[in-house]
Amino acid sequence: MLARMIAALLALAAPAAPAAAAAQRAPATVQLPRTILFIGNSFTQGAHSAVRNWHADRVTDLTGAGYGGVPALFKEFTVEAGLNYAVSLETQGGQSLAFHYDQRRQLFDRAWDVVVLQEYSTLDRDRPGDATRYIRSVGQLGTLLRVRNHAVRVELMATWSRADQVYQPGGPWFGKPVATMADELRVAADRARRTNRSVSGVIPVGQAWNRAFAAGVADPNPYDGIAFGQANLWSYDHYHASTAGYYLEALVVFGHVTGIDPRTLGRGERAAEELGLSPELAVALQAIAREQLAAR
Repeated sequence: MLARMIAALLALAAPAAPAAAAAQRAPATVQLPRTILFIGNSFTQGAHSAVRNWHADRVTDLTGAGYGGVPALFKEFTVEAGLNYAVSLETQGGQSLAFHYDQRRQLFDRAWDVVVLQEYSTLDRDRPGDATRYIRSVGQLGTLLRVRNHAVRVELMATWSRADQVYQPGGPWFGKPVATMADELRVAADRARRTNRSVSGVIPVGQAWNRAFAAGVADPNPYDGIAFGQANLWSYDHYHASTAGYYLEALVVFGHVTGIDPRTLGRGERAAEELGLSPELAVALQAIAREQLAAR
């Protein structure tokens, strides 16, 4: 009798074994990465700095040029924060957003979760400070991107004051306070956002540079020497950013896009260490980025 009961119990248990094994073999649900695309020029590429080709293998350069740049810094910050982003860039030095729409849109005409647009440094090469073409290009790109994903976040990057345009005779902003050019670029970006409903926000990179000058973290005039204990945010041409300048740019983009406080990256942040920025400077720039993002 006991033997028959044991046999019956074993028979009942037998069908469950394959099911349990199948459950163990079933793959876990994989969360797809959020996609982000950077469209811009040398200010996105990280030109004239160690940032330009840094960890280019971690991002996708749609042009095949092999740049890492600010997108690679953004990628590193997201990895350190435990986020999953697939990062791409489409850039061309010295070009405007109109160029990307007119000649390169076939490279990025697909669905994206987030797109960061960075315009030419003076907005219009022939008419510095004129936002007319910028606003039109933002509208064209925003419309194109929303066709592929209506929920795409289109973010406009407002860039920094060029020292060569401020301190050298003949520049459109010559003789004006160093913060003026960046503030005017921000006004143009705000106009483009108000004009185009496809735009989600403005990334205040230029204002973060201004804040770094005001706080004494960075020297505001590279032409009269760099003060002891202050960083030079420009590269050797006083036009593009230095490694520190691009680092600050990427911090502001990271905080704006993800909503994470850049200060959480901390003294041990890996990109700063690999690129030769001191822990003290990295922390100072993280704090500047956070303060600017809070102020908008």
